[in-house]
Formats: sequence, C-alpha cells, structure tokens
Amino acid sequence: MNLPTTKQLRYFAALAEHQHFGQAAQACFVSQSAFSSAIRELESQLEVQLVDRTNRQVTITAVGQEVATQARLCLRDMEDLVNVARSQREPLAGPLRLGVIPTIAPFLLPKILPAARKAFPKLKLFLREDTTEALHEQLIAGDLDLILIAFPYELRKVEIKRLFKDPFLLACRQGTKLVDPKNYRFNRLNAESVLLLEDGHCLREHAIDACRLRNMETVSRFAASSLLTLVEMVDADLGVTFLPGMAEGSAMLRSTRVKTYPLTDGSHRDVGLAWRKGSARAEEFGRLGDLIAECDAK
Repeated sequence: MNLPTTKQLRYFAALAEHQHFGQAAQACFVSQSAFSSAIRELESQLEVQLVDRTNRQVTITAVGQEVATQARLCLRDMEDLVNVARSQREPLAGPLRLGVIPTIAPFLLPKILPAARKAFPKLKLFLREDTTEALHEQLIAGDLDLILIAFPYELRKVEIKRLFKDPFLLACRQGTKLVDPKNYRFNRLNAESVLLLEDGHCLREHAIDACRLRNMETVSRFAASSLLTLVEMVDADLGVTFLPGMAEGSAMLRSTRVKTYPLTDGSHRDVGLAWRKGSARAEEFGRLGDLIAECDAK
C-alpha cells in the first residue's frame, strides 16, 4: 500500500485550515507550486478529490474534510511518538504547546515561565491564551498539548490534575457606597451592583456559583470583555466584582483605587491542568503541574 507522507498530510491539514493555497503554502514555508503539487499527489495516491478548485476560492470536499481530520490525528500521533522517545532521554525537553485562560495567564505565567526555564532548560514552551471552551477544542484536535484552566468545568476525553485552590476576593473602589466591604453579605447586594465578565469566560460562572449570587437581579446587564476592562469599570465605581485571589497585588490593580477583601466562606475556584486521555506524556505533565503548584505557593 502506497501511504501518504508526513509532508503531504501536513500540507493538506494546513490547506483545510487556511482555505487558501497561497496562505497555506506560506504557513508551510514552501512555494505555492510545490505545495499544489503535493496536494495533487495526495489526491492521486488516495484516488479521491479532496479539493474543489476555482479561480477565486478553495472548497474542501466532504471526503476531504474527513481526510483533514484524520491527517491532524496522524500528525498528532507522530508528534507523540517523537515526544515519547525524547522523554526517555530527558523529561520536558523540546516543544510544548500550553493553552492558558486569560483569568490565569497574566497572574501566574510571570511566576511559571522563569521557574520552568530554570528547572527544564531544554523546554520550549509555546503559549496560547483563549477561553476554556476554545482551548479544550484545540487540545482535543491536537493543536495543544495541555491546558491550564479553572474548575469546575465539564471536559471530555481528558485527564485532569488539580493543582491548588484560588480564593475569590471582593473587589470594589476605595470609599464606595455600593457595599460595605468589611461587613459584606451575599444577600445585601443592590440591584445591578455586581459586574462580571461576559458569557464565554468561565470566571463568570465560577463567581456566580462560588460567591452564591442566587439573585441574578444583583448582576449588572453590562458585562466586561476582559479582566482589565472589568477592573477599570470597578475603578470607576460602576459596581463591585469578585476577582481571583491570584490577582491580588498584581500590576493590573496597582495603579487603580480598587481594593480587595477576602471572603470568609471559602469561596474559590480550582486551578489545574488537563491533557488528552491516554497521553504518553502524562508523567511529564504531572511534573510541570507540581512546578506550577510550587510557584503559586511562593
């Protein structure tokens, strides 16, 4: 049986992603003519049309979509094969693609990256910041090796290592009349006084659940698209919010009048790593998780 080459699979996966021969060829660092020839050779080997070509656009056929999915899986398995061999020589060496949610990245990465470089000098860490849902999809597709996220969150086909609890803090502008931070009660919040992130950020649901916001009338109709925007809204005294404990003392708060106060009921989120179930690098990922937990404890 004449099997496709790794190069052909990589090129076709790129074409399925970019939907454009020129852009896909550029992403693979080859000329468009060489790229097009490789795609035609793949179609000839498989004896099936993978791409509908017109002057203006590229359309992946139905069978092409299935082939692209399998190509990505094959490429991921080949990478895993190489990583297994590499891990026997030295753990956490070579490239590692880590996804991190935006409510963790700015606070934890400045601690993790220097420690990781020192502990694993041959590790090449590539980072991607996105929502939990998007990172999970990229993990399953093989575009990421593992993800650093907050729980609870429903995930499929993964193994999870919980690292530490991140307590929630009440955050409000100094001198605000919206809440008495030293005598705070969940049931004493005014209507639309609580500012949260918009839908799609797991911190929103975690705050609602962990901080017992049962009466949704207390939550403002205006939501922030990022933590920075959320902090700016609180700094303008437009409302109060609940921030992750790792944000305390961060640069994001340093130049504001926003003050944080601990909650006495143990409200928190769990921070942890997730990777594909059955990954041959599970032991390595666990070691990285231990390092992350140590960084948080410092």
